[in-house]
Amino acid sequence: MSARRRTLLKVIVLGDSGVGKTSLMNQYVHKRFSHQYKATIGADFVTKELQIDDRLITLQIWDTAGQERFQGLGVAFYRGADCCVQVYDVNVMRSFDNLDTWHEEFLKQANPSDPKTFPFILLGNKIDIDGGNSRVVSEKKAKEWCSSKGDIPYYETSAKEDINVDAAFLCIAKTALANEHEQDIYFQGIPEASPDSEQRGGCAC
Repeated sequence: MSARRRTLLKVIVLGDSGVGKTSLMNQYVHKRFSHQYKATIGADFVTKELQIDDRLITLQIWDTAGQERFQGLGVAFYRGADCCVQVYDVNVMRSFDNLDTWHEEFLKQANPSDPKTFPFILLGNKIDIDGGNSRVVSEKKAKEWCSSKGDIPYYETSAKEDINVDAAFLCIAKTALANEHEQDIYFQGIPEASPDSEQRGGCAC
């Protein structure tokens, strides 16, 4: 058996429309930035492979639509997530104010086994705009919000200038992996299903 284990981690990216979710993902996976804004319809995902210690990780990063008319799609996309990344624009107070709503909505729809310990990460994006002069959400305010949610990690990013993007996603991968390890505890000793009979989700008890 190979010493390397390949692990698929599902990461959900949430936040208001226009905060830069798609741009962050494209910068991280494809190393490119587009000035043209195109709203995500429904949801889309990209994958990125990386190695953490002896584990080969495939990050499956889901980009969800920020518009409210698509929020009903949440259940299908959120289930089975290993980590949730919340993104806001440091220059738009409304996108910060809506973090609580996104947070609660995710927990309600994803229904993780232990909502208090489920891993979240917060990204304050677009720190490059106007040299930082137009920002309205301070780093202190963002960190206070993170503390109120159980000390979740926080990064300030710029998808355009590629600031902190790799560091943030590495933290996301490590956080998701730690959560996945904890999930493993529950499944020790259970024989793995063969691929053709594999079922996702719970067991018929």
